[in-house]
Amino acid sequence: MTRKLESRVAVVTGSSSGNGRAIALALAREGAHVVCSDLKKSALQGGYEKDIETDTDAVITREGGKTTFIAADASKAADVQKIIGHAVSTFGRLDIIVNNAGVFTGLHSIIDETEEQYDFTMNVNAKGVWLGCKYAITQFMKQEPLTTSTGAQVRGRIVNIASIGGLVGLALEPAYCASKGAVVNLTRELALDFAPERINVNAICPGFLATAMVRSFLENDDTNKLLHDLTPWPRVGTADDVARAALFLASDDAEWMTGSMLTVDGAFTAR
Repeated sequence: MTRKLESRVAVVTGSSSGNGRAIALALAREGAHVVCSDLKKSALQGGYEKDIETDTDAVITREGGKTTFIAADASKAADVQKIIGHAVSTFGRLDIIVNNAGVFTGLHSIIDETEEQYDFTMNVNAKGVWLGCKYAITQFMKQEPLTTSTGAQVRGRIVNIASIGGLVGLALEPAYCASKGAVVNLTRELALDFAPERINVNAICPGFLATAMVRSFLENDDTNKLLHDLTPWPRVGTADDVARAALFLASDDAEWMTGSMLTVDGAFTAR
């Protein structure tokens, strides 16, 4: 059976842990050549990965996939250009980028949130996605379109990882919600600009997930109960839930989807 992303070239930012790791593995298992990128190779401690001590690219290689790792800061233009250039020099082109790198500085009201926390959050979560889209689209426009399994020609696909916090307000997360709201509307705008060029631009809006970023909340009885109570589906999400959605949006199955916000949230935003 032909795999969904056979020989496609994909970049995944924030690939060492959580959603990024699960996404990189999912794309590789469907045949993509994956450029893993993060500040460092090793996963954040406290995550829920079964083989957390093994780097993402090492897992892909062990499973027979093609991959490479490049250390980079997704909030810096020169670093993002370096990621895209590395993908092209290593694998010959770029077909997919998943702008996943993100940060969360904790719960606080805007009164207590510092300017430094705001700037850090916006730089990674909003500017980082903007840079990833900018340089990926620049590369997509340089290269010949790819003929897909449906017979269509597509220049490239972008999957931005936003959040339910980009669609609705989440208490005590002012900068985080602002940053993810920026990702949501940037996704819509780019979808309009580049639909004629057959570049798909979509976003995933995850709900509450079991990752290192929220482990402290899950290990506290009160906040664990709150997260479960807020999620109508009888469990919180996992990185694999997000990865399966990213695989869909990166594949030919989503050819006519662009400008969509795909919620993966156990019905949180359906209220």
